[in-house]
Amino acid sequence: MAPLPHPPAEPADDPEGYVGLDARTAEQRARERGWTTVRTLPPGAVITLEFVVGRLNFEVTDGVVTRCWKG
Repeated sequence: MAPLPHPPAEPADDPEGYVGLDARTAEQRARERGWTTVRTLPPGAVITLEFVVGRLNFEVTDGVVTRCWKG
């Protein structure tokens, strides 16, 4: 039997800590902390729901992060 795959570890980071930051600062901080993909979205954007390990999503309004979540 083949071994079960183990996805790479995500950074030990709280997404709520990005809310309120300007988008540029938030993206820079996320990359410094090890997130491999950072996605910036406008409010209400239609997106697919697949979970991607190592991706951090920012909802940005007027240049400020208003929501942040993994995947």
